[in-house]
Amino acid sequence: MTTVQRLTDRKREAIIQAAIAEFRAHGFETTSMDKIAARAEVSKRTVYNHFPGKEELFAEILARLWQATAEQGALAYRHDKPLRAQLRALMQTKMDMLSDSNFLDLARVAIAAAIHSPERTQDMVAKMGEREEGVSTWISAAQAAGKLKPADPAIAAHQLQSLLKAFAFWPQVTLGQPPLPAAQQKQVLDSAVDMFLAYYEVA
Repeated sequence: MTTVQRLTDRKREAIIQAAIAEFRAHGFETTSMDKIAARAEVSKRTVYNHFPGKEELFAEILARLWQATAEQGALAYRHDKPLRAQLRALMQTKMDMLSDSNFLDLARVAIAAAIHSPERTQDMVAKMGEREEGVSTWISAAQAAGKLKPADPAIAAHQLQSLLKAFAFWPQVTLGQPPLPAAQQKQVLDSAVDMFLAYYEVA
């Protein structure tokens, strides 16, 4: 990569991070390309060289949020491994994502925009929902193996992930609380997995 390309990439990243900060602070409607350029310490022309408008810039932010969810390590069900250990590992990947400060920043922007302009974000929100199907797939495979009770896998997955999000996502996104410390993450993870298995595991 050439020096010019590296500089261009750094400027693009500075613009995206400035946009995230501006959207968080002022919302989509009142954020301007001028403010983004000032925060990124680049010219307005440089911003427009990378993004034709703030709609495209916001789409880039949403794409990153979707990519963050897509990069979760999808774990396939294994017949040769203990059920609880597998589920615990699967939920650890979810907790790692929910504890990432960059992911939380992007989530705040996307959720605020979705509240004010649902039509702008509905496609991306739908895609993000699709990325959570990995847990449903695992649950379905465990059911087929006779390890979990019959139930709608999507509902069961939503119940399980909601146990994490109640402590490690919504308070951080809506109330600005910091990510959970490691000890509390472990407590939330272990209790969520135990509660889920207490109801769904085949005795």
